[in-house]
Amino acid sequence: MSTTYQVNGGVAVITLNNPPVNGFGHSTRAGVFEGLKQAEADASVQAVVIIGGGKVFCGGADIREFGTPAAFAEPGLHAVIAAIEASSKPVVAAIHGVVMGGGLELALGCHYRVMAPGVQVALPEVNIGLIPGGGGTQRLPRVLPVEMALQMVTSGASVPSDKLAKVPGQQLIAKLIEGDLLAGAQAFALEVAAVRPMPRVRDLPAPTVADAGLFDKARADMAKARRGLVSPQRCIDAIEIATKDDIDTGIQKELEIFKAIMVGPQAKAMQHAFFGERAASKIPDVPDNTPTREVKQVAVIGAGTMGGGITMCFLNAGIPVKLLEMKQEAIDRGVGVIRKNYEAQVAKGKLAQDKYEQRMSLLTTTLSYDDIAQADMVIEAVFENMEVKAQVFTKLDAVMKPGAILASNTSTLDVDKIAEVTKRPQDVVGLHFFSPANVMRLLEVVRSKHTAKDVMATVMQVAKKIKKVAVVSGVCDGFIGNRMFEQYVRQSFQLVEEGATVPQVDKAAEAFGFAMGPFRVGDLAGNDIGFAIRKRRRVEQPDVVYSPVGDAICELGRFGQKVGKGWYDYEAGKRDPIPSAEVQACIDKVRADKGITPRTISDEEIVNRLVLAMVNEGAQILEEGIASKASDIDMVYLTGYGFPLTWGGPMLYADLMGLPKVVELMKGFQALPGADQAFWTPAPLLARLVAEGKTFNGKA
Repeated sequence: MSTTYQVNGGVAVITLNNPPVNGFGHSTRAGVFEGLKQAEADASVQAVVIIGGGKVFCGGADIREFGTPAAFAEPGLHAVIAAIEASSKPVVAAIHGVVMGGGLELALGCHYRVMAPGVQVALPEVNIGLIPGGGGTQRLPRVLPVEMALQMVTSGASVPSDKLAKVPGQQLIAKLIEGDLLAGAQAFALEVAAVRPMPRVRDLPAPTVADAGLFDKARADMAKARRGLVSPQRCIDAIEIATKDDIDTGIQKELEIFKAIMVGPQAKAMQHAFFGERAASKIPDVPDNTPTREVKQVAVIGAGTMGGGITMCFLNAGIPVKLLEMKQEAIDRGVGVIRKNYEAQVAKGKLAQDKYEQRMSLLTTTLSYDDIAQADMVIEAVFENMEVKAQVFTKLDAVMKPGAILASNTSTLDVDKIAEVTKRPQDVVGLHFFSPANVMRLLEVVRSKHTAKDVMATVMQVAKKIKKVAVVSGVCDGFIGNRMFEQYVRQSFQLVEEGATVPQVDKAAEAFGFAMGPFRVGDLAGNDIGFAIRKRRRVEQPDVVYSPVGDAICELGRFGQKVGKGWYDYEAGKRDPIPSAEVQACIDKVRADKGITPRTISDEEIVNRLVLAMVNEGAQILEEGIASKASDIDMVYLTGYGFPLTWGGPMLYADLMGLPKVVELMKGFQALPGADQAFWTPAPLLARLVAEGKTFNGKA
């Protein structure tokens, strides 16, 4: 069992011992259950203390048991809590580090809760598509104000014990204990050993709300803040139940809601994201114990938008940065933007003034490559051109100290070739940040055929320090994200050529769950970027067919928001897209030149073509080994491209749809007038998985 039991001075101590976070799995539940029985039968025991071994009390359910019979084996969480509530001796939860999910529900079942300062308290189930299922939505609003409980449960955010202890009327924390938590908890347990009746959260009155519109407002807020997600809405429903029903009825209704959404596609998608993010850091041939290089100082080359954002990532993590540019004006401009970004955070109360000053103190600038020679890692963020990149890496090879990691922020270029301009190709790696780099969570780590394993282990470790979700990609044009996104964009062009309108395509994509449709994304990023890439690819890959629509728009100088016109028109100083008559006339001309009679295209067809174009390319990427697993592709799209969390990424979306259905739809697209037959030919891996009755993520 993942617990220990001992009696000390009349107090039975049950210690949770299921590293790393004392997940409340079956063995741990059974250990607590047996420990309670043992304490009940021992006349020398006056009280019971439940405490966590190691650094935390309990992080919730044991995620290693998700989807296995052990997760539902008795004694379940409800049975353990019932045993605590039925105990003839007071049970005290002694909490340190973290108490979350089922761990907090366990603690709420105890008669008393004592906490160390700085404990992080949360019910985070909403973030994996669920609601608390162990009575959390019924007990928490009985010990905290309903408004606070509602905020905690719908956001999943943690709140420090110090703050909770100061809440007027709270009955969550009986005492904050400084110093030795176990000794303090045992002393407290003996103090309350004779108190009768023993306090139980279930005996507290149903919570009341002063604002009759609280729950309706919460639903409206969640509909905006967490668009399309079911679990926040069901959390609200459950807490509202707590204000209306007795606790046994409420717990039963909570459990019914939990079971109903647990089997739904959103819960599967959000749990896929949860596990996929953790799995992304695992590289099959790079063991966890691979030695890493020390990265105490970083250099960034280029003070533009991307270089400045990358610099902020490291400053935020407390890592000194030396920023290199060729001209002082460029440095001044770049540092000015960094200051402006931080000052905006200070003005909004998101960053303390002293933290801002501390971060800026870590930044130095230079105009000379010689000044960055001692950096442990250097990241170039210069113009996306192979000749320019080669010049930079030739200089870096000449000046950087032995063992320094040389990283390129390229988004499409061949990292193998970049590495080969140096005499140390094993030290070269691609680190593709996404704009704005200081905000976006995704970091594509591009592994060349030369990159050393210790370099890979190091950059994955650094990514964690700067709070990025790092996903490893092999070398190909566009890597994982942009290579798939190109197919998405190609289909958007094709759809308007065939008869859809620009606003219709965007609205269909946004209704599916994307934050912005493909044309709005193009206008935001700059249509000239894709224009330049298409020109290059027509030379390198003449067999790839693009609709002329995208080029025709760019030839009119409609490069997006930065020039006030793109796929849409824009009023000065505003970002609201206005449908453009000039764009529609341009599309009409392309149709006329090609002899195309526009047809009516449904929103369903738009979404399927956009998403399945990515899925098919993703299958090819897996086949080629560019990505090591389907979940890595999904993490790229969830954290870097705004793919809706409700579907868990393009590859899981295909799995949920059913791969036979995916192939059936693709064959239907091949039959459309003027269809690109090769484009809609199922990738070999996709066809093979269908034949074998398998899925991208390994479960039939």
